Amino acid sequence: MAHPVQAQIGSGFAEYDDADAAVARLCEIYEESSAILRMAFASRATGSNAGAAVYPYLAIEVDGASLLTEHRAPYGVLLEPGFYGTTLTRPHLFRSYLREQIGLLLRHYRRPVLVGHSNRPIPLPYVIEDSVTDITEDELRRLGEHFTLPDLSSADDRIANCQLQPDPAQPRPLSLFPAERVDYSLARLHHYTGTDPADFQRFVLLTNYQRYVDEFRTLGGAAGQDGNEYERFVEPHGDPQMPAYHMVRADGDGITLINIGVGPSNAKTITDHVAVLRPHCWLMLGHCAGLRRTQRLGDYVLAHGYVRDDHVLDDDLPPWVPVPPIAEVQVALQEATTLVTGLRDAELKTRLRTGTVMTTDNRNWELRFGALFGQINMTRSIAVDMESATIAANGFRFRVPYGTLLCVSDKPLHGELKLRGMARAFYRERISQHLHVGIETMRRLRAQGVDRLHSRKLRGFDEPPFR
Repeated sequence: MAHPVQAQIGSGFAEYDDADAAVARLCEIYEESSAILRMAFASRATGSNAGAAVYPYLAIEVDGASLLTEHRAPYGVLLEPGFYGTTLTRPHLFRSYLREQIGLLLRHYRRPVLVGHSNRPIPLPYVIEDSVTDITEDELRRLGEHFTLPDLSSADDRIANCQLQPDPAQPRPLSLFPAERVDYSLARLHHYTGTDPADFQRFVLLTNYQRYVDEFRTLGGAAGQDGNEYERFVEPHGDPQMPAYHMVRADGDGITLINIGVGPSNAKTITDHVAVLRPHCWLMLGHCAGLRRTQRLGDYVLAHGYVRDDHVLDDDLPPWVPVPPIAEVQVALQEATTLVTGLRDAELKTRLRTGTVMTTDNRNWELRFGALFGQINMTRSIAVDMESATIAANGFRFRVPYGTLLCVSDKPLHGELKLRGMARAFYRERISQHLHVGIETMRRLRAQGVDRLHSRKLRGFDEPPFR
C-alpha cells in the first residue's frame, strides 16, 4: 500500500532493489523531461505539455524495526523511521555518487527504493540555457506563461542549515540539496569558473594567487601522457571571475584548482556552489600575514582553529558554532609538507606552525591594529588572511572535509610588509613547493580511502542519509 505522502510528491513510482537499475530509471525520467522541454520550447506551442517535464524523485520508507541501532557509519543511515525522499537533477552527472548512496540504503535496510516522477516541474533555463538569452522583459513574461522559470523560494539551504524540522505530513530529506538548489549551483559554477560542472573533480584546491594557477597549468600539461594518473587537463573558457582548472581522472577523483581571488565573499560564493558536487575534500592554499616575531617569510601555517571575523556566513552558521579541525586532513597536510620540503623534527616545527588563523573581511586590517590588538592577542592567532575561516566554515556547514595550509608572505606587525621586491623573491621560492604540498595531500587522502575522510563530526543528530 502506497504511503499517503506519495500522492503529494509525485506519481508513477516503481520499486528497485538494485542501485544500477534505480539510477538508470532516474536518468531515463530526467532525459524524458528534458526532451519534453526541448520540443515544447522549439515549437512554442500554446498548448504544449511543458508541465509534464518534472524532476525525478527518489524515496525509501523504513519502520522502527528496520533501523540500525549498532551501525556507526557516518552516512547512508536513516536515523528515524518514516518516509524519506528528494528530487534529483542531472542524475547522469551524479551517477557514481547516486549508485553509492542508493547502494548503502539497499544494503543496510534490505528494502527497495522508490523511483518516480515528482510534482516539481523543471525550470526551462536549467535545460535550455538559450531560452533566456537576449530576450526582452515582455518575451520573458510570455515565456513564463507556458514554462516554469527558476523559483529561488524552492532553492534554499534549510536542510544544510539545520532549519528544517521533521513534519510527519512531509517526507524527511534524503539529501542536503533538492533538485532546484543543485541546478542553480550548477549554472553558477559554469558562470563563475568558465568550465563545465562535469569536469570538476572531487578533490578541490582553492587559492587566491595567479602564480599557483601558472604552476598548476605546468603540471597539468603532462596529463594524458603515458604513466600519468590524470587522463586530461581542462582549462576555462573566456575570462571568468574565478577560473577553474581540472586534472581529470577517469574515476572523478582527480584535482580541481580554483583561483577564487581575494576576500571572504568570493570564498563563500564558490564553496556554496561546489558543495552540490559533494567533493571529498577542499583545501585552501593561500598567503597570510604572520603574527609571531619568530615566523619567517615562507613559513607554513597549518590551521587547527579559526577566528571568524569575516561575517559573510553569520546568518547561515553563527560564529558561536565551533569549526573543528579534520584529523585525517591535518595529518595528511603535515605528512605531505614533510615529504615535499624534506624538513624533519625540530626543523619542521620551526618552519611549519600549527595554530589559529584569523580571517577578516577588511583587506587593510593593519590600519586598525590598535583596535584589534586585544582581540588578536586573546585568540592566540598566529596568522591573518581573508578566506580560510570562510572556506572551513562552509565545509563544516555543507559536510565537506576541509583544511588550510597558508604561507607567510608578510609580517606587517614587525615591519616586514609585502613590498614588490620582497614579494617577487618570496613567490619564486615558495609557490611551486606549496602547490606540490597541496597535491601530495590530496594523493594521500585518496590513497587512504575517502571513507575515512567523511567524519561523523561533520554530521548532526538529525541528518539526511546521503553524504
